[in-house]
Amino acid sequence: MQKYKGSTFTVTPTEVKTGTRADLEASGLELDQSGGAMLPVYVSATLTHKSGKPMAVADLDDDLVVRTDKDERTRSLIVLMGQATWPDCPAQDTEKRLSAGQSESICNVFLIPQGQKPAAVELTQGFTAAPLEWTVR
Repeated sequence: MQKYKGSTFTVTPTEVKTGTRADLEASGLELDQSGGAMLPVYVSATLTHKSGKPMAVADLDDDLVVRTDKDERTRSLIVLMGQATWPDCPAQDTEKRLSAGQSESICNVFLIPQGQKPAAVELTQGFTAAPLEWTVR
């Protein structure tokens, strides 16, 4: 984030929804089954650029983490080859740039082990500061 030093923005989680195994199977995603059964978690948030240089949506949302009730943490899903589609999480334009005063609603998909529940959404702040945390209700 050095290229945006001095810029300010807010991230506001607005909804957390756990998907189903059927969502995962219909997504088109091929999973390595060695990690066990997984479920998708959809996290919707609003990103607002407050000041500074224009910032890409991908640079604003990549520090989100889901913490489960078993205290496991996972970052949002990145599909390297091909595509995955999700019924409750439309694809977003991660290259879209936001200027000061602009906002964007986003949705990220996280995979958690089946049998666990999302307990919190966290925004990491590097290695020197504790993450910001929003409890899932």
